[in-house]
Amino acid sequence: MKAPWHALLGTLPESRLLDSVAEFTHHRDIDALDHSVVLSLAELVPVTSVTLCKRGDTPQHPVESIVVCSRNAEGGLVVEAIEPDREGDPIDTMVCAMETLEAISDITENGNSRLVIPILREHAAIGALMLEAPDSLYEVRSMVEGFARIYGNYSALLNESERDKLTGLYNRRSFEQRLQRLLKLQRQRARAASPEGEEQRQSLDHAAQLFLAILDIDHFKRINDTYGHVYGDEVILMLAQQMRASFRQGDVLFRFGGEEFVMLIEARDEDAAQSILDRFRRFVAGHAYPQVGHVTVSIGFARITENDYPEIVLDRADKALYFAKQNGRDAVHGYESLKARGELASSVALGSIDLF
Repeated sequence: MKAPWHALLGTLPESRLLDSVAEFTHHRDIDALDHSVVLSLAELVPVTSVTLCKRGDTPQHPVESIVVCSRNAEGGLVVEAIEPDREGDPIDTMVCAMETLEAISDITENGNSRLVIPILREHAAIGALMLEAPDSLYEVRSMVEGFARIYGNYSALLNESERDKLTGLYNRRSFEQRLQRLLKLQRQRARAASPEGEEQRQSLDHAAQLFLAILDIDHFKRINDTYGHVYGDEVILMLAQQMRASFRQGDVLFRFGGEEFVMLIEARDEDAAQSILDRFRRFVAGHAYPQVGHVTVSIGFARITENDYPEIVLDRADKALYFAKQNGRDAVHGYESLKARGELASSVALGSIDLF
C-alpha cells in the first residue's frame, strides 16, 4: 500500500528540500534551470510526470516551450523538451491556468491526479507547473506553489541578463546557447525518425534546415542624425515588434546591438529561407514609421550545419550582408548562392558584426 502524501512530506528531511532548491537555482542558463526544476520536483515526490510550460508572446502562440520530466520503462527519470505546437489536453489545461491565474486540480482521462500551478511574475502568468501522479496531490500543493514562486523570481533575473533592454529580444550574450539548443533539437528529431523504410528516409531528407540571418537597418546613422536618437530607438523598438509578429514561434530573434539583428530560422532549403526573409524585408519597406517615414533593411543569411562554429556561420552571413549593403541595400542575399555564383571574393571584409 502506498504511503499518503502527508506521511511522505512529514518524513522528508528539510535539508533535502533546501538541497533541491539550491540545485536548480545554481544554474546561470534558463534552459538548464527549466530542466532542473522539473527534475527536482520529480525526485522529491513519486509523480508520474512533471511539466513546465512557458507562456508565449502572442495569443496565436500561447506556449513558448515545454519541458517534461517523466519515468521511463525502468522507472528512471528522463527530462526532455517537446514541441510546443501541440493542441488539446494537457496543453489546454496549462494555458487555462495561465490565463485565469488560478491553480487547477482534477483527474486525467487515465485516472491520474493532476495539479497545475501558474507561475506568476508581477501579477501575470509567465508559465505553469503541472504534476501528474497516481495518488492525490492535495498535500504537495503548498510545496509546488513555493517552487513556482522561487522559479518565477529566479528566472526573472536570468531573463534580464539574456534580453536586450530596449526590445526584449535575446541579446548577443545568449546567442551561442540558443544556437546550440536549436541544433540539439534538430538532432533529436533526426534520431526520432528511424532511417529504415523509404517513407522515413524521405522524411529525413526533407527535414527543415537551420539558417542564420543578420539584418541591418539601412542608413540608420542618418535617421539618428536627422530625427534624433529618440526616434531612432522607436524605429528599433517597432522593428523588433514586427519581427516577433512576422516570424514563427520556433524562430529565435536577437538584437546584437545598435541597428543589428540576428535571426535563427528553420526552412526547407535556401530558397525557402530567402522567401521568408524577403517577405519581411518587403513588409518593413512598406511600413511608415512615426516621424521617420519609410526605412529599409538589408539581410544576409547562411545555412548552419551541426559541425559549424558560431563565429564561422556569423562570418558567412555577414559576408552576404556586406554584399547586400554594397549592392544597393534593401535586399536579401544568401551566402551559399553568392558563393556558387562566384560573387564573393576572398577579399570581402567583415561588415558590421564583430566576431570576437
